[in-house]
Amino acid sequence: CGGTMSTEDDTDLNYFFLNRTFESCALKYEDFIMPLTASYCNWTWDSVLCWPPTPAGTIIRQRCPFRHGLDPTRYAERRCSTKGEWIGRNGTSGVHSQTGWTNYTPCYTPEMRHIMNLLYLNGDTAKEKFNIAERTRILEIVGFSISLTALIVSLIIFWRFRSLRNIRTRIHKNLFVAMVIQVLIRLILYIDQALMRPNYGGGTIGRQGIDNTPFLCEACYVLLEYARTAMFMWMFIEGLYLHNMVTVTVFQVQFPFMSYVALGWGGPIFLTALWAAITATYQAHQQCWWGYNLTYYCWILEGPRFTVILLNFIFLLNIIRVLVVKLRQSHTSDIEQVRKAVRAAVVLLPLLGITNIISIAGAPLKESVLEFALWSYTTHFLTSFQGFFIALLYCFLNGEVRSAILKSFRVYVDFRGGWTQQQPRRQSFYSVAYTPAVPTVPVNCHGCT
Repeated sequence: CGGTMSTEDDTDLNYFFLNRTFESCALKYEDFIMPLTASYCNWTWDSVLCWPPTPAGTIIRQRCPFRHGLDPTRYAERRCSTKGEWIGRNGTSGVHSQTGWTNYTPCYTPEMRHIMNLLYLNGDTAKEKFNIAERTRILEIVGFSISLTALIVSLIIFWRFRSLRNIRTRIHKNLFVAMVIQVLIRLILYIDQALMRPNYGGGTIGRQGIDNTPFLCEACYVLLEYARTAMFMWMFIEGLYLHNMVTVTVFQVQFPFMSYVALGWGGPIFLTALWAAITATYQAHQQCWWGYNLTYYCWILEGPRFTVILLNFIFLLNIIRVLVVKLRQSHTSDIEQVRKAVRAAVVLLPLLGITNIISIAGAPLKESVLEFALWSYTTHFLTSFQGFFIALLYCFLNGEVRSAILKSFRVYVDFRGGWTQQQPRRQSFYSVAYTPAVPTVPVNCHGCT
């Protein structure tokens, strides 16, 4: 039962950066001389923090590092045995314990402690699951990049052709804009994390990225959640528009589009502002609000999103019922257009609903590595390629869009061909200068031959 001590510089603002690498740790204590009258544990670097020479039989504590999932107001600790050797995780000391073990358990936030308990529930499989998570992050970056390209091309097509400027296409465009914002922010955050995230070996700790830039990081996540909520709202409007067109207005297309804009972009402002205010209050101790998606107040956003998914399924079932019961014998062009739109919705809405329900349900951390891998690859594939699927169904495979592009291409080809035929042949200086004169024939020349 030795004494307890803490480092002198744990309140220094520069403490984290002074202890960020093995080299800086060695430099810090290179002049320290071990007392001959007492046993000491030597200074050590545990790949996260630098620990000073410590008297034997002592427990030393330091402020927890500024890492996601750790509370920097709490303390990590190490134990130096009475023999002057760092004590390992299993309570032993000596050469087999190497540099000893740092107890970071008190540093974990409740959310992080919950995750760690689930990860280690089925044995020591956490490392394999972390490796799977890293590989799926690469899949996400690829998927989001493809989705971003497809969405931007679709928006250009919708804005380029006047024949596509109708209410339904305007709703598509707003949905695409919300998805572009979300995908762009995700790509920025993921690429920044890949370039700047600390390596536990100490190579990149202290580099300034978005994750450790106050206010900028929080602003990015607020904008991300706003864009996600707006995406769900415009998905709801897609379903509502189809539902009204089929069951309410009997194919009349005069809709209050500004009310859709207010719902699609204004509603998420209120929800996101409420969530951000509560999160800023309760997650103030967390760098960049890490783990906010694991908190109960995240349901301020997830609740309305889940409701949108359920409502869209109800809309879809009712639309199918009306089409089957009332429109079976009709073959007008308006009804055919609605049927085409419904066919796209039958594919798209369940796809989006299943994808987002799986995401809301959360990762199966306590399950086996195989189950976790299946969930991770499936969920992240569907989520990251979601924008590509929407662009494919609402734009690239849409008959009206293809007809507009084909018509524009034909007009361009006809214009180019006609213009080429109407251009006079260019004559050289030689042909102009030496063209023989054509004799003039009288208009009223009879018997000239």
